[in-house]
Amino acid sequence: MKIISSPNIPKSNGHYSQCIEHNGVLYLSGQLPFEPETRVMPDGIESQTKQVLANVEKILTEAGSSKEKVIQVRIYISDISNWEKVNETYALFFGQHKPVRCVIPTCELHFGALIEVEVTAVL
Repeated sequence: MKIISSPNIPKSNGHYSQCIEHNGVLYLSGQLPFEPETRVMPDGIESQTKQVLANVEKILTEAGSSKEKVIQVRIYISDISNWEKVNETYALFFGQHKPVRCVIPTCELHFGALIEVEVTAVL
C-alpha cells in the first residue's frame, strides 16, 4: 500500500489520505468542489461538478493514471433534483468512457457543498 502525495494534490482537511494505491488500484477519498489554490467553492451545481471532476482528474494525473482508467464513481449530491445537471456535466467530462457509478442523495455535505465525488481507478 502506498499513499500518493504531491505538492500538486490538495492537502486533506482531516485524518485521511487523498489517494492510496494498492496492487495497481487507486482509491481516492471523497473530493469536494474547492478550487485547490484559493480554497473557494464555486456557486451552482454545474460549476461545482466541473470543479470536483477537475480535482479528481488532477489527483489521478499526479498518481500516474487518468480519467479513462476510472473503474467506479460514487457521487453524493445534496439535492436529487440536481441529478440531471450533474449527469450532463459528468457525461461531458468522461465522454465515451462509462465507469460504473452510483448517485447517492444526501441531506447535507460538508462546507455546504452541493456535490462530493469518490473514485476508484487503475494505474
